[in-house]
Amino acid sequence: QVQLVESGGGLVQAGGSLRLSCAASGRIVRINNMGWYRLAPGKQRELVALIISGGSTNYADSVKGRFTISRDNAKNTVYLQINSLKPEDTAVYYCNAWLYSDSDTLKGYWGQGTQVTVSS
Repeated sequence: QVQLVESGGGLVQAGGSLRLSCAASGRIVRINNMGWYRLAPGKQRELVALIISGGSTNYADSVKGRFTISRDNAKNTVYLQINSLKPEDTAVYYCNAWLYSDSDTLKGYWGQGTQVTVSS
């Protein structure tokens, strides 16, 4: 059984910062890609940032220069540093990981989500 647990969301004023964390636990052999998605009311789920096992990253255009994704492979944890927050960043942020568990099958897992609310 694999679990992803996010933390770090909250209410913050525009211009502020937050750091989201997502720790994977359970039967994990190797983690490939890890990423953060967000879902805002009335909008489709959006890929915010992605980091592959080698460390390369990709960002949505809307967050480039403000968000930074990183990972600690020893801790099976991915982080999202969010700076210069805007009200339009308000959403539930979900962690995603593609990994090999106790089989040779690559599977995707999701966290439960953490709410980020930005007040103007």
